[in-house]
Amino acid sequence: MCGIIGIASNKSVSSNIIQSLKKLEYRGYDSAGIATIKDGFIDEKKCTGRVDSLEKILFKNPSAGFLGIGHVRWATHGVPSQVNAHPHSSEEVSVVHNGIIENSSELKKDLEKKGYKFKSQTDTEVITFLLTDLLKNFDLIKAVNKTLEKLNGSFALGIIFKKYKDIVVGARRGSPLAVGYGPDENYLGSDSYALKSMTNKITYLDDGDVCLLTQNKIEFYNSNNKKVNKEILTLSNDKNTADKGTYKDFMSKEINEQSQTAKNCINEYIDHLRKDINLYNFPIKPQEIKKIILIGCGTAYHSCLTAKYWFEEFSNIPVETDVASEFRYRKIKFSNKNLYIFVSQSGETADTFAALDMCKKNNVKTCSIVNTVESSIARLSDFVLPIHAGPEIGVASTKAFTGQLLVLFILAIKISQIRKEINENTYIKKIDKLKKLPDLIKKTLKCQDEVQIIAKDFLSTKGAIFLGRGLSFPIALEGALKLKELSYLHAEGYPAGEMKHGPLALIEEGLPVVILAPNDRYFEKTISNMQEVIARGGKVILISNKNNNIISENIRFTLEVPQTDDYLMPFLMTIPLQLLAYYVASLKNHDVDKPRNLAKSVTVE
Repeated sequence: MCGIIGIASNKSVSSNIIQSLKKLEYRGYDSAGIATIKDGFIDEKKCTGRVDSLEKILFKNPSAGFLGIGHVRWATHGVPSQVNAHPHSSEEVSVVHNGIIENSSELKKDLEKKGYKFKSQTDTEVITFLLTDLLKNFDLIKAVNKTLEKLNGSFALGIIFKKYKDIVVGARRGSPLAVGYGPDENYLGSDSYALKSMTNKITYLDDGDVCLLTQNKIEFYNSNNKKVNKEILTLSNDKNTADKGTYKDFMSKEINEQSQTAKNCINEYIDHLRKDINLYNFPIKPQEIKKIILIGCGTAYHSCLTAKYWFEEFSNIPVETDVASEFRYRKIKFSNKNLYIFVSQSGETADTFAALDMCKKNNVKTCSIVNTVESSIARLSDFVLPIHAGPEIGVASTKAFTGQLLVLFILAIKISQIRKEINENTYIKKIDKLKKLPDLIKKTLKCQDEVQIIAKDFLSTKGAIFLGRGLSFPIALEGALKLKELSYLHAEGYPAGEMKHGPLALIEEGLPVVILAPNDRYFEKTISNMQEVIARGGKVILISNKNNNIISENIRFTLEVPQTDDYLMPFLMTIPLQLLAYYVASLKNHDVDKPRNLAKSVTVE
């Protein structure tokens, strides 16, 4: 899940490459590099750390050149180091790569026998030497395609050549790659977001495609070396900009934006005059759906788990949830009477895309819920539901999770209404309550001072447990994930009723235990589980919307969220958990926007 940029221009490209790499840092940030063609030679510069460090190197020793490639890395093969940073160059070729070459060890042995000496521990360097070797006997396109034939795995590539000093080459299989059209210059990027400041005219490479960029021309070739034509798309204009504004970091901005992004999403789907939901062109008639399968990874998977409760409560449709990386390797019994729903923030998640691709090859009906309508998952799906959250830069998803939940809730009640499994009166009431949600989120966000105090209790602990029942269980999982991602503390989410089946052994004096106990049908049972924790010395943080005081002198903190429909409580219970992870990480002086070892768009398996 590295980031790639390539530019062919009629002027110096290093500044634009650096600015684009800064936008791509959400994809990886353990090292960065740039290569340009300067005076007929490849000029490569790279370093460990962030793009800011690379920019300082270029300030002291500028990279000239009218074409070049750049890279930000999320390490797979080889530790983060200067030698393992991209680009990887020979005297003839320089390559940046996003993905994994699964047969790199075998290829490396063959190349070493030919006399090539490897400097890095990466899988990428084999691409550099394969190209260098094949260019001895083949023209540019054939050499590139013959190189691609030898590679097993997933990749997006940006390549420049000493000999072809006005050409940037791009290629993809599995990992996303976009091409942008500009006046007197053209662009290559891992996604449209990195190119958006330079152009809104974009083409996406399909698997097996190769593209050649010069300053005034773009050509596409398939795996048979034949030229192909590609559709040029115009990017949508986001009302929200990727700017921190007055906030200290993107994550605090994105948490606090959730009231507005929820309002935007609701306004996109709800007809306020008719009190109806505008969803058309379903890939399958809702009345004919025999089963719904919800598929995602990480935070998106938690939104799927939450939606399972909604679909099962409002409709009579059986529902399954699946982690995408498991789904794609199971022996699935596909049916064209099922609806397969894929949830992804970026729309580029490799495992989710592969699961979707598997569904498409089996001719079943697919729907995607994404934040990026130009993404690979959106383009491959039969039906797309954008979450309208605007750019989310922080690696740990917050407002995108809220958007995913919103769209899934809207989809659940609309399908149930079409199938006549909820009556019109119930349907209209749910829409009315949903319209009030943005104001309730705004009220919930006022708990930040309280959460900052609670966060101090997590500084001396070795971990935490999050408990919930029903709809609160997936939110407990999400709360634990956020704390892990940002604070690097061990955290577990559990169904509260499962504690007695093993996890109670983890409870010890002073261990923080976050109890999610909205005033729903599970409330009394959850409070009983809370007492089991208190009896064993756990330090309880209770989050509830119940007005009357819950008397227990051993509750460390009680945090009250506003009243709303039981089915909308996940939206409000999520906010304090996001804030808790944020403030614990901030107190520990961690980079909340770029947690260690993680990246925003997971484009490797």
